[in-house]
Amino acid sequence: MKIFSSEALDQIKGCLATWKKQTLKQNIPPATTESGVPIELVYTPVDIGEMDYLEDVGLPGEAPFVRGIYPNMYRGRLFTIRQLAGFGSPEDCNKRIRYLLEHGATGVNIVFDLPTIRGYDSDDSRAEGNVGQCGVSIDSLRDIEALFENVPIDKISVSLVTHLPSVTVAILAMYLAMAEKRGIPFTDLAGTTQNDFLMETTIGSAPEIIPPRHSFRLQCDVVEFCSKNLPRWNSISYNGYNLREAGTDAVAEVAIAIANAKATAKELLRRGLDIDSFAPRLSFFWDLCDDFFEEIAKCRASRYVWQKIAREELGARNPRSMWMRFHVQTSGISLTRVEPFNNIARAAIQGLAAVLGGAQSLHIDSYDEAYSAPTEEAALVSLRTQQIIQVETGVVNTVDPLGGSYYVEYLTRELAARIQEYIQKIENEGGIVRAVETGWLHREIADFAYTQQRALENGQKRKVGLNYYPSKEVGKTEIAVFTYPETEKRQKEKLAKLKQERDGELVKRALRRLEEACASGENVMPYAVEAAKAEATLGEITQVFRDHFGLWQFPLITL
Repeated sequence: MKIFSSEALDQIKGCLATWKKQTLKQNIPPATTESGVPIELVYTPVDIGEMDYLEDVGLPGEAPFVRGIYPNMYRGRLFTIRQLAGFGSPEDCNKRIRYLLEHGATGVNIVFDLPTIRGYDSDDSRAEGNVGQCGVSIDSLRDIEALFENVPIDKISVSLVTHLPSVTVAILAMYLAMAEKRGIPFTDLAGTTQNDFLMETTIGSAPEIIPPRHSFRLQCDVVEFCSKNLPRWNSISYNGYNLREAGTDAVAEVAIAIANAKATAKELLRRGLDIDSFAPRLSFFWDLCDDFFEEIAKCRASRYVWQKIAREELGARNPRSMWMRFHVQTSGISLTRVEPFNNIARAAIQGLAAVLGGAQSLHIDSYDEAYSAPTEEAALVSLRTQQIIQVETGVVNTVDPLGGSYYVEYLTRELAARIQEYIQKIENEGGIVRAVETGWLHREIADFAYTQQRALENGQKRKVGLNYYPSKEVGKTEIAVFTYPETEKRQKEKLAKLKQERDGELVKRALRRLEEACASGENVMPYAVEAAKAEATLGEITQVFRDHFGLWQFPLITL
């Protein structure tokens, strides 16, 4: 159903031509969004004249879900306030988790230190100097128990930012073993594991990387296991955020993540699962950057593209399988060390865009994150920013308040078309796994990152305080910077005690059964849970995958 008649559009076109000649009377410099979409000076019904409202936009809670996945959106349930927490030992981080919950956070969001993220124990030589830095250190089931002590995991949702599928297997297994020891049924657990093979093979780097096709297999194992055993758990969070931070525009960020989701669905269909048995629990993770209206349109367009693929290509019948549910973190790469309090404004505006775009949960970056993990003071400002958006601005009182804006609707349609074109580019490369194996995706990211850095350096991309009215206080910091607690020594001592007290033969048998599952093609998750219950360490579990699947080198990228 077209909104405007052809007669009305013709009349507006005529008025526009007269306006440009008699009222505007000047040439306007060209402008584009951050993704290169040309921006007109003014938008009118002419720019969305071909739009069919019911087919292209619709009503909230109904396909194509452009206006939101729930019919009442935030009037029914506010977005989850899910601030990141992660530093030091599990005991240290537990205090921050409880601090955030006591001050109004409505979900838990755990980030791990680099050794944990890469699958190394704290006593591994490759972990030296990084234990407990920029995330919490986790080595065993005992650490998971300490991390969530007095945290009601059966009543709130928990996001485990596990990045690599191999680490997801180990950490989720420990989390489930903890729940079992507490007597909490798996069916009561709500949360998310990140579990994205692109984090291992494309975005992150490490001394040892599992080959893409095997990392992708582990990713799919987790999704399959969760679909059968954890009905309230989001088995994967397709990570557009880190793609964007590494070097993509808004179009590529969404397209690459959806291409991964599409490949996952096809693999699980090949394994004999029904699309509606697992798709309702697929989730996504977006980075909201500086271009306010483009980021809002990106969120709306992502819902349109995913529902179209789920329905038309994957055969979904359940509307929930077509939902694009996503968490948002405001842009870390946009934060500056100079004049750090400017970051409060940046993150607040980006967080507002997330809400106007219909996010299900949100983390707003703290102003000091360009220096360190947030102090309690900075974390509280971020949490309060979310609460101000929820209860003081009024933006949650109506669904999709920017729906119908000529500019936003035009951008939504344009971004949706460009996202679909980029997904087809990936398909032309042989699909997402093949695009990683050949280095095609690495080149895409490297080229864009280089272009963006040059734009900052030559002033084409302006950053207040950095290259636009540059700060005269460069190098001077007037904020408290978080001091990481000493962690490495404590974690090593706990590991030594664990290895002395546990049943070593039981651990060996559990790890051997896990390796046999790798070889047979069975789903590895049940065997990983048994290994976690036997108190195998994170490093021991992930080493099984490195030993069995072998290692892979990043493709060499030349600019």
